[in-house]
Amino acid sequence: MIEADVHYSLHNFLRSQSEASWSHHLTMARLVARALRVGRSALMQVGAASGYQGRYRLSYLAPALMWHQPVVVVAEEKVQQRLKEIEIPRLQQWLGANKAIRTGDCFPDDNFQGVLLISPSNWLSAQLEQTRSPFPPGIPTIIDGADDLEDWVRLQLTLSINSQNWDELILDCPWQSEAIRTARVQIAKSIFQHPLNPYECYLISPSEREILVSLYANLESYCLPPAWVKFGQSLKSNNQLLYARVVRSVGLFSLHSAPVQVAESLAPVWSKQPVVLVGSAIEQEAAAPIFRQSLGLPDLTCLKFSDDRQTNLIQLYIPDRLPLPNTPEYQSALIDKLHSLLSLRTTSLGLTLILVGDVPLKAQVGTILAAEFGSRVQVEKTCLDDNGILVSGWEFWKQHQEVLPAPQLLVVSTLPLPSLENPLVAGRVDYYRKSHLDWFRLYLLPTALTELARAIAPLREQQGVVALLDSRILHRSYGAQVLAALHPAARINYLDSSFFNPIES
Repeated sequence: MIEADVHYSLHNFLRSQSEASWSHHLTMARLVARALRVGRSALMQVGAASGYQGRYRLSYLAPALMWHQPVVVVAEEKVQQRLKEIEIPRLQQWLGANKAIRTGDCFPDDNFQGVLLISPSNWLSAQLEQTRSPFPPGIPTIIDGADDLEDWVRLQLTLSINSQNWDELILDCPWQSEAIRTARVQIAKSIFQHPLNPYECYLISPSEREILVSLYANLESYCLPPAWVKFGQSLKSNNQLLYARVVRSVGLFSLHSAPVQVAESLAPVWSKQPVVLVGSAIEQEAAAPIFRQSLGLPDLTCLKFSDDRQTNLIQLYIPDRLPLPNTPEYQSALIDKLHSLLSLRTTSLGLTLILVGDVPLKAQVGTILAAEFGSRVQVEKTCLDDNGILVSGWEFWKQHQEVLPAPQLLVVSTLPLPSLENPLVAGRVDYYRKSHLDWFRLYLLPTALTELARAIAPLREQQGVVALLDSRILHRSYGAQVLAALHPAARINYLDSSFFNPIES
């Protein structure tokens, strides 16, 4: 059976390599091989540290290269590049495999028996929108980076109306040009009257929605451009989040319609082919019930690998007696604690990262710290001193953590619970409420735990220090889940400069 062949070949390959190997390679490789052979879908969580390092990828590449039929690998372009240039060539050479490797935006042809590397957007476009040639049924598909799958799907299904679409509508319906211009001006005036917010987006109000509905009523007898047809259909759905994005400096706005829940759209995809979903820190439970429900996944094999305690242990500092984040005393207490932590780092090199999710607070922290520590302090910049202090939001760190050095100290001001001040978050929470669903357990908390686990992953290899300055971990019932998401970790109740000495390799 292929499981035995994969195990034997990968075992010998790993023994021939000089670098340290991921301890779960053989187990995962056998399970992927089994999924290919029996056609049963699987979900595998490889751990936050392993997911960040990408060491697990040999575990699915070996079965894919040894399988006698075609395999599709869905991965972002930066992952595809590493697979093509590093992982696949050295593995193919060892295995003596001559399987074709193709990169593209659709399935090559019915005679293709190789490995197709395709981006999430192109794969989803073929599966959901049928804008490209559909894939033949039954071809095993491996999705690398499944942590982001829900976001990929939501982005793929988001409909947009911008200035160009308005101009196109006027050209297509010249007899209604006055009504179109009037509706455009009315919506623009209403949107720009919304109070300023740091997210530069606003939920569409009932009055703004009514303007759109009336416009469509005037145009229902016309053949509208495709973008307007799809957007009009979305106005009739209760599962759509309608919002506007603005660029106030130039007076531009765009309208968007995104699905709140993607499970209904995605569920038919899983019956077309067996799928192996590979993620880093999807959920605390191996069965990932919340994740599976959100994506409409059927019954499938689930497995969760743990990060190695000896090599991936972080030092976790959670001070007590800090005010709760939603109290007036929190900001000054946060600044005092940051000063105390940074004073221990005056003589040691290495990056200090301070994660602040609140946008105004992030700027204030950066300004206050720069007044004392000077140019060492940068707010969301990638050019840093050897002992630089980076003040960053969660999204910036997520996008740049692969190119920035791993921090010696990572300070988390508050848990990355999505803020209800963000209109898009508030809109999703409102949907959960109207549906009588537990929006905190199903949405806010899982999102925060995933973000937290991925944010600290770069520190694990050097056993860095993570300081959590959110006392809700100690006083709220969900604190135990937060601590579990940070495992493996060694709790420390004090700090001194010796904690920041780099681990010798």
